[in-house]
Amino acid sequence: MSAPTAQNAGSPGPAGNTENARAALEALRAEIAKAVVGQDPAVTGLVVALLCRGHVLLEGVPGVAKTLLVRALAASLELDTKRVQFTPDLMPSDITGSLVYDSRTSEFSFQPGPVFTHLLLADEINRTPPKTQSSLLEAMEERQITVDGVARPLPDPFLVAATQNPVEYEGTYPLPEAQLDRFLLKLTVPLPSRDDEINVLTRHAEGFDPRDLRAAGVRPVAGPADLAAARDAVAKTSVSPEIAGYVVDICRTTRESPSLSLGVSPRGATALLSTARAWAWLTGRDYVIPDDVKALALPTLRHRVQLRPEAEMEGVTADSVITAILAHVPVPR
Repeated sequence: MSAPTAQNAGSPGPAGNTENARAALEALRAEIAKAVVGQDPAVTGLVVALLCRGHVLLEGVPGVAKTLLVRALAASLELDTKRVQFTPDLMPSDITGSLVYDSRTSEFSFQPGPVFTHLLLADEINRTPPKTQSSLLEAMEERQITVDGVARPLPDPFLVAATQNPVEYEGTYPLPEAQLDRFLLKLTVPLPSRDDEINVLTRHAEGFDPRDLRAAGVRPVAGPADLAAARDAVAKTSVSPEIAGYVVDICRTTRESPSLSLGVSPRGATALLSTARAWAWLTGRDYVIPDDVKALALPTLRHRVQLRPEAEMEGVTADSVITAILAHVPVPR
């Protein structure tokens, strides 16, 4: 399918059509690939999060294009994006905004912070203290910011893409389980393969500048209207009682696993069903099958479980436990 042009991507006519909306979102992969090499699963995860009105935790070592990925997504979707570098001295008002006194009018006026955007990149979120981390909770859950008793709504769509480094823990503040549970997906951004890394170096040798996405040819291929039409279609994707039972059985089994001290909550089960519906729609179906649930189980559940210390010492990972559970739970037919 051919991608819609930037001119008609945000128009209410074609974008209101479900097939056009799906084609527009499918075109994101090709468009983002002009700037980011070999990260299709992360791109798909970000699109799923947008469809589900959720947020994403991106985990990967420095230099694997986490920031570039979010910027390229925003450029391809005709959305605004802002970046906040989380540091130990960052204050909550640096994110949400604050009241500023105007001496000319003798009144306080609200100056919005960087959270007032469509895609907020919270870079190295685990480097700032819990007080500042928690300032994002209301924004993520309620999609609004309350300052001086006044609730101020955030733009729609609104997505927080937070990054963290999985190997450097000195001077960091790990996110508590309650806050991790607010993220719809936890996506791992791996090191590229040898061929992909050669491709990256070749692009840079030919003059690619990651700070200038327009020069790299990245153009809007979808807009807010496409996203709204897609969300409406996802909401109509049917779920059979058998699929709902399958999701519940997977989540309940995590609570009984001897390797886990914390299993998936009912909120996690709801999240898995939501992401499976979005994936089903993206692949061209208006109903969910067990493979949709399996496809999204790891990114949706891996951050919602907690390993027992003895299991960690034996080299067990959250991914390996969930994979074993998927192999054990009977699949509906």
